Amino acid sequence: MEENLKVTCLHDSHVALGAKMSPFAGFDMPIQYTNIVDEHNAVRHNAGMFDVSHMGEIFVSGPDAETFVNFIFTNEIRGFEPGKVLYGMMCHPDGGVVDDLLVYREFEPEHFLLVVNAANIDKDFAWIEEQARKFDVKVVNESDSWGQIAVQGPDAEKTVLDVLGLTPAADLTFYTYYEAEWNGKRMVVSRTGYTGEDGFELYTTHENIVEIWNKLIEAGVKPCGLGCRDTLRFEAGLPLYGDELSETITPIEAGLGMFCKLDKEFIGRDVLAMQKEEGTAKKLVGIEIEDKAIPRASYPVETEDGTQVGVVTTGYHSISLDKSICFAMVQTSVSKLGTPLYVRIRKKVFPGIVVKKRFYQTNYKK
Repeated sequence: MEENLKVTCLHDSHVALGAKMSPFAGFDMPIQYTNIVDEHNAVRHNAGMFDVSHMGEIFVSGPDAETFVNFIFTNEIRGFEPGKVLYGMMCHPDGGVVDDLLVYREFEPEHFLLVVNAANIDKDFAWIEEQARKFDVKVVNESDSWGQIAVQGPDAEKTVLDVLGLTPAADLTFYTYYEAEWNGKRMVVSRTGYTGEDGFELYTTHENIVEIWNKLIEAGVKPCGLGCRDTLRFEAGLPLYGDELSETITPIEAGLGMFCKLDKEFIGRDVLAMQKEEGTAKKLVGIEIEDKAIPRASYPVETEDGTQVGVVTTGYHSISLDKSICFAMVQTSVSKLGTPLYVRIRKKVFPGIVVKKRFYQTNYKK
């Protein structure tokens, strides 16, 4: 293991299960246990579970908490009830993305939980603290105290009910949560996920996470690594920070304008409003390739005459669809659905066509 890598509370279990471990976002994480195809298909057709304890949990509370979170977050949290979860971004003044995240409105007034990407925990916390100076809020990074398991797939509800006894989970709709206790310790049970399937994310203490993971293993739930987490999220059209969103890729360029409520004030709003109004020079698209060749991140995207018009951000031969597909950031002039484009894979070019970014039909409980 590389020096200075963090480990999650489930690290020993991953090693005992024979997982292939690899550095990810500063953590030693399981990439796969058996193989990516089996794990991917388990989530698409039955249920699988992921250790996502590397994700960050930052709590914001105080008299100005709602006003503050609404100011740093692109989505609208006012009028949004306790027990609801929202997706959105935090942006710099130039519209570049600090991070994409989930915001949970807690059941206690003026309390919010922000769930951020593992690679960005320290950066996000420092940025949030900096923005908080003019507000009466308390910002606490509790990432090291919480663990998280995602149970995903069509059988996820049956799994959390039958194996874990979390009966109220059945009443949750997509992007809602409830508070529970496990061994007398707080647990958040959220109907959310990053796979395109129905599922739940369970947040609680490290000790509880280990116990819950072991119960699920004993019940035969398939452990899944970050390899298939990426293939699943990609097929469902979900972005990964660092690839489809970044300090230099705005939400508008990434096609995520629906999560930016431009009728309120937030950091970066003016630039995003201008981009929405005037358009952007580049745009994220989906491309379906006519061949089985696999487009990888940073491969050039060209027009028929060989002019480079963009780059691949994520690409795979889709497990669910048996097609070679990719996300690419391209010049807006070639971003229309149906536009023919070519991906250069090593020394050859492969023809493709611009398609919708959600390649796979998602299955959420509305």
